Amino acid sequence: MTQSPQTPHTERTQLRIGPHMVQPPVVLAPMAGITNAPFRTLCREFSGGRGLFVSEMITTRALVERDAKTMRLIHFDGIEKPRSIQLYGVDPMTVGKAVQMIVDEDLADHIDLNFGCPVPKVTRKGGGSALPYKRHLLRSILREAVTAAGPLPVTMKMRKGIDDDHITYLDAGRIAVEEGVTAIALHGRTAAQHYGGTADWEAIARLKEAVPEIPVLGNGDIWSADDAVRMMRGTGCDGVVVGRGCLGRPWLFGDLVAAFEPGSGASVSGSGASGYARPTLKEVAAVMRRHAELLAEWLEDEQRGVIDFRKHVAWYTKGFSVGSEMRKRLAITSSLAELDALLAELDLDQEWPPGADGPRGRTSGRNRVVLPDGWLDDPYDCAGVGADAELDTSGG
Repeated sequence: MTQSPQTPHTERTQLRIGPHMVQPPVVLAPMAGITNAPFRTLCREFSGGRGLFVSEMITTRALVERDAKTMRLIHFDGIEKPRSIQLYGVDPMTVGKAVQMIVDEDLADHIDLNFGCPVPKVTRKGGGSALPYKRHLLRSILREAVTAAGPLPVTMKMRKGIDDDHITYLDAGRIAVEEGVTAIALHGRTAAQHYGGTADWEAIARLKEAVPEIPVLGNGDIWSADDAVRMMRGTGCDGVVVGRGCLGRPWLFGDLVAAFEPGSGASVSGSGASGYARPTLKEVAAVMRRHAELLAEWLEDEQRGVIDFRKHVAWYTKGFSVGSEMRKRLAITSSLAELDALLAELDLDQEWPPGADGPRGRTSGRNRVVLPDGWLDDPYDCAGVGADAELDTSGG
């Protein structure tokens, strides 16, 4: 892909997650329905295999019960090292069983626990970003997970809190350190903010000061490699977690390598040239086609793979002169041949447009967080959390 003349940054940093060295210190955020094996493959290819790429969220109950969809989601290609699984759960015993299963069956090399998901179907059960408010429950889950994991590193991802009146991240950080968690990722928003407003990078800095014993990773509003470098310089965090910024832009991980490892030879063009990717629409179309093909192979069904790819069309074509009618046609394709024919109709000579940079994905806030009845009455009492709070399916 074409490179911009921009000169990459010169700093080099290593991130250690248990026995695993992550260089550059960049992690792909788990995203439901997005960070499956095909998308992880694309991101790894553009990064030259550098970084850490986490699976989409796996529900502990579904894993323990060997739900068919869940067993597919935890599949890793042979090139994925380390294999990283994110788990969601609210029952300490179920979380412990899921982690023990991962260890006994050698399903992963790293386990991340989700305490950051803000979607209503998760928070209304007391899970995700609602859970750290219950300090004793959080501690119990972390203790069961770390104990069952043995030598496998356990990390956690969380938000600042439920809302501005119920901030939890500093307490949660100290509990995590005390229970043996290896690293913490903080999304600089509350659950009430959802994905709206601006991420609070100062909170990331405060967490790093509060838990100097372990690595702290920052998450939120990383739309470019320069944003990642600014976050690390400004907050002192040990690494970054990239989510929405790579939607329709898996080559962002090549940019991140260029920023943190100048001269590494891992640029997206494969030429070793300096700078960041500015692909033409022809180059973007080639990535779109490969993404759809990987999904078809992974699902062992071409139609299902192309249908699953539809959600990515708007992200890949953002900023290009494609037209609303063509976007609609691309978003209803059902075969690779149909996708090929439509991509061939595009003006593929278009250069990377300025409108393709910046925020992408969901940006709205929610204001009100859906919680179990009486959840905020006592930050320690966990009586309202039962086995029915475990979701029976995966994917967030």
